[in-house]
Amino acid sequence: MTVYVDDVQHKFRHMTMCHMWADTLDELLGMARRIGVQAKWLQQPPKASWVHFDISLGKKDLARKYGAVLTDKFGPVEFLAKRDVASGDPERVKYGTAKLAQVEAARALRASA
Repeated sequence: MTVYVDDVQHKFRHMTMCHMWADTLDELLGMARRIGVQAKWLQQPPKASWVHFDISLGKKDLARKYGAVLTDKFGPVEFLAKRDVASGDPERVKYGTAKLAQVEAARALRASA
């Protein structure tokens, strides 16, 4: 099981934020506790498109110190698409497979730029 952080940088007030998510809610909440992020800041559907925290770059550094895996800005989409594929539901598999192809194409385009 894994905790992930991405390389996005969104401004929020005086901070620069990124995303942190995990394979399981327990892992995500465990990492949040470990790096000093309060559980009340958990974002989840229906207000968010997936279960995650927005964390400051300082908290991101701590999360990485404790084993979080760095992804690019496509990491959240890839994560959700892989879940769809793994679900076995034909519609979700189709959707997830298409999303994974889009991520691969976007990364290739970015690498060639």
